[in-house]
Amino acid sequence: MRVGLLETHAARLPGYWSAFLKELGSEPVLPALDDAEALALGRESLPNEPLSVQLTLGRILSMGRLDAVLLPQWPAVSGDAWSEALPDLLARRISGLPTLISVPDGPDGLEGAATELGLRVSQNAGRVRLALEKVRPMAQDPRASQPALTRASRVTVAVIGPRALLSEPLVQGPLRAALDDLGLHAVFSHELPVADVLKRAERLEQPRATPGDRELFGAVSMLGGKGAVKGFLFVSGARDGSTATALGRLAERQHKPTLLLSADGQTDFPELAAFRDRVTLGGAARSATAGPTEAEPTGESGA
Repeated sequence: MRVGLLETHAARLPGYWSAFLKELGSEPVLPALDDAEALALGRESLPNEPLSVQLTLGRILSMGRLDAVLLPQWPAVSGDAWSEALPDLLARRISGLPTLISVPDGPDGLEGAATELGLRVSQNAGRVRLALEKVRPMAQDPRASQPALTRASRVTVAVIGPRALLSEPLVQGPLRAALDDLGLHAVFSHELPVADVLKRAERLEQPRATPGDRELFGAVSMLGGKGAVKGFLFVSGARDGSTATALGRLAERQHKPTLLLSADGQTDFPELAAFRDRVTLGGAARSATAGPTEAEPTGESGA
């Protein structure tokens, strides 16, 4: 089988599915277009759908003829049909796509899904067992260092959004550059260790909360009590109403300046200047120019 792989830049298990396919003797096919080209291609077919969906479709189409494509599952927020059933919805909307297979992006249910996939690819149970043994060390969240919470002569702001969105260079690169140009030090939520975020999300008193809701809440909870963080920038993909709604609810609960931003692959963010002015009012602006400070960790201490 020719199998394509769409592993996000923020995959919890980076390299797992690629390594597993190689152990089965199937070299995974990767997207053949850069991010901007993939986005343009996806928009031709789905002009009114969210940015992440357009990118995914463009990358699938760029791979050429395949038997199947693996789509690591996105943590869906409440009401987000695309994240909950991406393969089914894409197959309904676009004819002629290869078989789309949703696979776990975390340890839960991973080995069972890998076993099922392995039998489809190789039809050799013995080879599947050997492949699983080889990749088992890659089946746990990797240890990740905490991002620095402060930077000399800069005011810190937290950037909160879905991991799959903020990790995209097409989104993160221009946004980080724009914040840096305004004298702001950005701490992006997708850079926080996922295990720590999920642990903090245990405080969420909503039993029906989805995995995406929990990740967003956990990231805000981790960063919200830090004195160095002077404001929150909540980022959703363009035309992603479910995520924008979830982030809006979080923004309403904050006591620091907030801004809701829609990312559509743009490089200009004129609304950030007013946000910077609100963030740097009062003592925040003075402390930012006080000279180098020692980086504050984002763990439990200091929350």
